[in-house]
Amino acid sequence: MKRSIKFPGQTAGTTPFTPAVEANGFVFVSGQIASEAGTNRMYTANITEETDKVMQNIGTILAAADLGFDDIVKCTIYVTSLQFYAEVSRVYLSKFTGDPPARETICVKELPRGANVEISCIAAR
Repeated sequence: MKRSIKFPGQTAGTTPFTPAVEANGFVFVSGQIASEAGTNRMYTANITEETDKVMQNIGTILAAADLGFDDIVKCTIYVTSLQFYAEVSRVYLSKFTGDPPARETICVKELPRGANVEISCIAAR
Protein backbone atom coordinates (compact mmCIF):
# COMPACT_ATOMS: atom_id res chain seq x y z
CA MET A 1 0.00 0.00 0.00
CA LYS A 2 1.18 3.52 -0.70
CA ARG A 3 0.20 6.93 0.58
CA SER A 4 0.98 10.43 -0.64
CA ILE A 5 2.88 12.81 1.64
CA LYS A 6 1.72 16.42 1.52
CA PHE A 7 2.93 19.39 3.53
CA PRO A 8 1.44 22.66 4.85
CA GLY A 9 1.43 25.43 2.24
CA GLN A 10 1.49 23.04 -0.71
CA THR A 11 -0.55 24.35 -3.60
CA ALA A 12 -2.07 22.45 -6.47
CA GLY A 13 0.19 22.81 -9.48
CA THR A 14 -0.37 22.46 -13.16
CA THR A 15 1.72 19.29 -13.40
CA PRO A 16 1.02 15.86 -11.92
CA PHE A 17 3.39 16.18 -8.95
CA THR A 18 3.32 14.54 -5.53
CA PRO A 19 6.08 15.74 -3.18
CA ALA A 20 6.59 12.26 -1.72
CA VAL A 21 5.07 8.81 -1.60
CA GLU A 22 5.44 6.30 1.22
CA ALA A 23 5.43 2.57 0.48
CA ASN A 24 6.66 -0.41 2.49
CA GLY A 25 8.50 1.71 5.06
CA PHE A 26 10.27 3.89 2.49
CA VAL A 27 9.51 7.50 1.62
CA PHE A 28 10.37 8.50 -1.95
CA VAL A 29 10.84 12.26 -2.15
CA SER A 30 10.36 13.74 -5.60
CA GLY A 31 13.08 15.92 -7.07
CA GLN A 32 13.14 19.27 -5.30
CA ILE A 33 14.29 22.58 -6.74
CA ALA A 34 14.76 25.91 -4.95
CA SER A 35 11.17 27.13 -5.17
CA GLU A 36 9.12 28.49 -2.29
CA ALA A 37 5.87 26.68 -1.57
CA GLY A 38 2.78 28.78 -2.08
CA THR A 39 4.57 31.50 -4.06
CA ASN A 40 6.73 29.46 -6.44
CA ARG A 41 9.48 32.06 -5.99
CA MET A 42 12.82 30.65 -7.15
CA TYR A 43 16.05 31.04 -5.15
CA THR A 44 18.78 31.03 -7.79
CA ALA A 45 20.93 34.05 -6.84
CA ASN A 46 23.86 31.72 -6.09
CA ILE A 47 24.41 27.99 -5.79
CA THR A 48 24.81 28.12 -1.99
CA GLU A 49 21.41 29.77 -1.48
CA GLU A 50 19.84 27.54 -4.10
CA THR A 51 21.14 24.30 -2.57
CA ASP A 52 20.14 25.40 0.91
CA LYS A 53 16.58 26.08 -0.28
CA VAL A 54 16.43 22.68 -1.99
CA MET A 55 17.51 21.02 1.26
CA GLN A 56 14.96 23.09 3.23
CA ASN A 57 12.24 21.85 0.87
CA ILE A 58 13.37 18.26 1.39
CA GLY A 59 13.38 18.84 5.16
CA THR A 60 9.80 20.15 5.05
CA ILE A 61 8.63 17.07 3.17
CA LEU A 62 10.51 14.72 5.50
CA ALA A 63 8.99 16.46 8.54
CA ALA A 64 5.52 15.97 7.06
CA ALA A 65 6.34 12.25 7.01
CA ASP A 66 7.72 12.40 10.60
CA LEU A 67 11.26 11.81 9.34
CA GLY A 68 14.49 13.79 9.19
CA PHE A 69 17.66 14.07 7.14
CA ASP A 70 19.37 11.21 8.97
CA ASP A 71 16.56 8.88 7.80
CA ILE A 72 17.63 9.40 4.17
CA VAL A 73 19.33 6.33 2.69
CA LYS A 74 19.83 7.45 -0.93
CA CYS A 75 19.99 10.75 -2.84
CA THR A 76 20.34 11.71 -6.47
CA ILE A 77 21.69 15.17 -7.18
CA TYR A 78 21.30 16.80 -10.58
CA VAL A 79 23.40 19.89 -11.42
CA THR A 80 23.63 21.94 -14.59
CA SER A 81 27.42 22.36 -14.16
CA LEU A 82 30.01 20.25 -12.39
CA GLN A 83 31.55 23.54 -11.24
CA PHE A 84 28.79 23.50 -8.60
CA TYR A 85 29.83 20.08 -7.24
CA ALA A 86 31.98 21.24 -4.30
CA GLU A 87 29.57 23.88 -2.99
CA VAL A 88 26.48 21.71 -3.45
CA SER A 89 28.29 18.93 -1.56
CA ARG A 90 29.29 21.30 1.26
CA VAL A 91 25.71 22.53 1.83
CA TYR A 92 24.27 19.02 1.38
CA LEU A 93 26.65 17.46 3.93
CA SER A 94 25.85 20.14 6.53
CA LYS A 95 22.34 18.69 6.91
CA PHE A 96 23.45 15.27 8.20
CA THR A 97 24.68 14.53 11.71
CA GLY A 98 25.82 10.97 11.01
CA ASP A 99 27.16 9.28 7.93
CA PRO A 100 25.61 10.78 4.80
CA PRO A 101 23.41 8.59 2.59
CA ALA A 102 24.51 6.87 -0.60
CA ARG A 103 24.33 9.28 -3.51
CA GLU A 104 25.28 10.12 -7.03
CA THR A 105 25.66 13.47 -8.76
CA ILE A 106 24.65 13.79 -12.39
CA CYS A 107 25.35 16.74 -14.66
CA VAL A 108 22.42 17.58 -16.93
CA LYS A 109 21.83 20.14 -19.64
CA GLU A 110 18.94 21.89 -17.87
CA LEU A 111 16.45 21.57 -15.04
CA PRO A 112 12.87 22.84 -14.58
CA ARG A 113 12.29 26.58 -14.10
CA GLY A 114 15.93 27.48 -14.69
CA ALA A 115 17.14 25.65 -11.58
CA ASN A 116 20.83 24.78 -11.26
CA VAL A 117 20.37 21.94 -8.77
CA GLU A 118 17.64 19.37 -8.10
CA ILE A 119 17.78 16.67 -5.44
CA SER A 120 15.58 13.61 -4.94
CA CYS A 121 15.92 11.10 -2.12
CA ILE A 122 14.67 7.96 -0.46
CA ALA A 123 14.21 7.79 3.31
CA ALA A 124 13.53 4.72 5.46
CA ARG A 125 11.57 4.36 8.69
